[in-house]
Amino acid sequence: MSIALFLSILLVAACGLIYELIAGTVASYLVGDSVFQFSTVIGTYLFAMGIGSFLSRFVRGNLARLFVRIEILIAVVGGFSSSALFVAFAFTQGFQLLLYLIVLVVGTLVGLEIPLLMRLVKDRYQFRDAVSHVLTFDYLGALFASVLFPLVLVPKLGLIRSALFFGIVNAGVALWSTRLFAEQIVRPRRLQAACVAAIVVLSAAFAGGSRINAFAEDNIYADDIILSRDTPYQHIVLTRWKDDVRLFLNSHLQFSSRDEYRYHEALVHPGLASVPAPRRVLVLGGGDGLAVREILKYSEIERIVLVDLDPEMTRLFSANPLLTRLNDRSLLSAKVQVINADAFLWVDSAPDVFDFIVVDLPDPTNYSLGKLYTTVFFARAGAPSPRARGVRRAEHVADVRAQVRSGASTKPSSRQAIGRFRTMPMCRRLASGGSSWPAASATLRQRPCRMDCDSWRPPHCRIFSSSRRTWHASRCPPTI
Repeated sequence: MSIALFLSILLVAACGLIYELIAGTVASYLVGDSVFQFSTVIGTYLFAMGIGSFLSRFVRGNLARLFVRIEILIAVVGGFSSSALFVAFAFTQGFQLLLYLIVLVVGTLVGLEIPLLMRLVKDRYQFRDAVSHVLTFDYLGALFASVLFPLVLVPKLGLIRSALFFGIVNAGVALWSTRLFAEQIVRPRRLQAACVAAIVVLSAAFAGGSRINAFAEDNIYADDIILSRDTPYQHIVLTRWKDDVRLFLNSHLQFSSRDEYRYHEALVHPGLASVPAPRRVLVLGGGDGLAVREILKYSEIERIVLVDLDPEMTRLFSANPLLTRLNDRSLLSAKVQVINADAFLWVDSAPDVFDFIVVDLPDPTNYSLGKLYTTVFFARAGAPSPRARGVRRAEHVADVRAQVRSGASTKPSSRQAIGRFRTMPMCRRLASGGSSWPAASATLRQRPCRMDCDSWRPPHCRIFSSSRRTWHASRCPPTI
């Protein structure tokens, strides 16, 4: 009986933390700014737990019956929390209101659980033992949930099914509690029927979880969704309308197949064409293989190393027939080596020297991406060879500088990092993005130093024609 009781406490704690993590993750995926979302969700959740603990002092009557009812409520509200949030984001303007309302309700109910459990077991154990056992298994449950969530639940079940699964677990604990505290519950059949009903409803929703997800996302994205997948790092969505395939990461558009060539050609060719006899190229990010596709057009290239954090991203663009046609099977080339690692850490320990570096990373919408647009990162990415060049989207400079001015980041801006090196501005307009996408080609040195920009001119410039797939001479842009 003791083992069953403490196992129930562990599961109850795990369920509560899972609902909190799901709320923060859904808000980060849909709204962005993961630091703000998780900070406010965790703060609200802990505040609500405090309210629940305070309210427990006023609870009288049959504690066991009340505990079971609370577990049923948590199972239903927490289990359907992710589904409700996705639907609210797709159809209403009240996403934030519903988010914090769910967090408040679940947090308050979870705050009631522990005090009630301590009062329920006080007759079985001494007070100090009761407190020790309950809190020990409560914290163990939190650890179990925090490890299980990113490694198993999100990549295997997704956010909607993860919430529903733990709702079923919560309802199962409620049903089991009617037996654990059978001597304290008079006429338990109504409670047991309510527990079974909750399990049945949540199980049905779990079985149709993909339909709930599709129903919500069909109204978030304009085009038909052909793939939707959660990974430990991001939410990947592919949409298609006629011949236009679009990639979204965490609801942010990454490219449209109609005009992505404009960005990737401008990213690669102006800089790479000015490197004498390039042989080794490093690509940081770019797990879609589109930048690699452009690099492979140079027959003299011998080796390309692509470093991307998400294994699922590179696997999709290596195996999916639609996506491999888009990148010309570039990731399957014998010249390409794919490494799934954090670029920020990898460049510091990279043993090789490269002739050319392409930085093709998402917008710095959070701190984990923002660190890739700092002077520290560009100093690490600087190749020892004086001829090594790096390319990045200069549009990100404004984003990072805005964060610095607002106090959201203490890191220097990428403009300061590029300012150390010789740079050439470029600009291409993308129809799908609705705005210009500037880029900058910069010479990277092992040791940053000040340079007289006017003293350096490229010997020539060549522009790549996407229609002819040939080069033609062009007037060089001024250096900055």
